[in-house]
Amino acid sequence: MDKYEIIIYWSQEDQLFICEIPELPGCSAHGGSQEKALKNIKDAMQLWIDTAKEFGDIIPEPKKRRLMFA
Repeated sequence: MDKYEIIIYWSQEDQLFICEIPELPGCSAHGGSQEKALKNIKDAMQLWIDTAKEFGDIIPEPKKRRLMFA
């Protein structure tokens, strides 16, 4: 479950660390520290996967390689 790439960055606007998992659309979390944001994204990832299973949605396999963004 935890093989997905996680992007973490500081949001000056929100004054929080933001985490996103690009392979799981809409899966994001935040926290006042990097550690808290990472804990929260792991909880959000589990909730995302559990909800997808409940509704019979496809759960993407982790790409196991760095994603490329333009």
